[in-house]
Amino acid sequence: MTGVPASARGGTGTPAPGGKLGAAAVNEASLWNIANILTMVRLLLVPGFVMLMLADGGYDPAWRAWAWAAFAVAMITDVFDGHLARTYNLVTDFGKIADPIADKAIMGAALICLSSLGDLPWWVTGVILGRELGITLLRFLVIRYGVIPASRGGKMKTLAQGTAVGMYVLALTGPLATFRFWVMAVAVALTVLTGLDYVRQAIVLRRAGLAEAAAAAAVSQAAVAQATASRTDAGAPGTGSSVVDPEAVEQAAVESVVADPSASSEAAEK
Repeated sequence: MTGVPASARGGTGTPAPGGKLGAAAVNEASLWNIANILTMVRLLLVPGFVMLMLADGGYDPAWRAWAWAAFAVAMITDVFDGHLARTYNLVTDFGKIADPIADKAIMGAALICLSSLGDLPWWVTGVILGRELGITLLRFLVIRYGVIPASRGGKMKTLAQGTAVGMYVLALTGPLATFRFWVMAVAVALTVLTGLDYVRQAIVLRRAGLAEAAAAAAVSQAAVAQATASRTDAGAPGTGSSVVDPEAVEQAAVESVVADPSASSEAAEK
């Protein structure tokens, strides 16, 4: 199952005629898959959630219950759209961009509403949103070296955040209100710890990328040097032509990196 209607492939299971026009039809059709639709639903839920959250001053238990329902639907669709996209090969460029935006939009809207109503300290909102935006920026900064994978701690953090924020959205009192405080404390702790772990992974990934680039630059320089020496020997009287030995080039590159790693790193940075 490809997730692309037969009509987009030409109607009979054969590729659509028209070259680029046919390819464009396939791309346009693949945009409207169930995973992307769930992502768009989550985006549309954000303004609805805000209106429900702030209705009648923001303290009416009934409106807060409806707001919680909208928040819960958004969190559930966040789980399902990614699973469907990976399972049925429905990953699109739109989904890659819209999915993280929808995640941060609903969480950010909930946190800002709660802080503006005085239910949640602003520093908690700042820590969570700052971490999310900072890690997103960090991923883009190191994307040239590789992708930082989602960790188990990151998934636990998401679950803890969703549970804690959902409990704060509800107008809870008594022991449940005390319990939600500790759930939020766990969520904040996981937010900070996983954020530091992502920073560590980014540093390791960047160092590995620089080392790989330095080795490649050293191999290239050694190849040029040996090729130049070979041409010089071939042009000298009484000497024959020589062939570049790849193993010798690689060995020379390794020895160059070991002898002066700082110089190789500088070459890679350039």
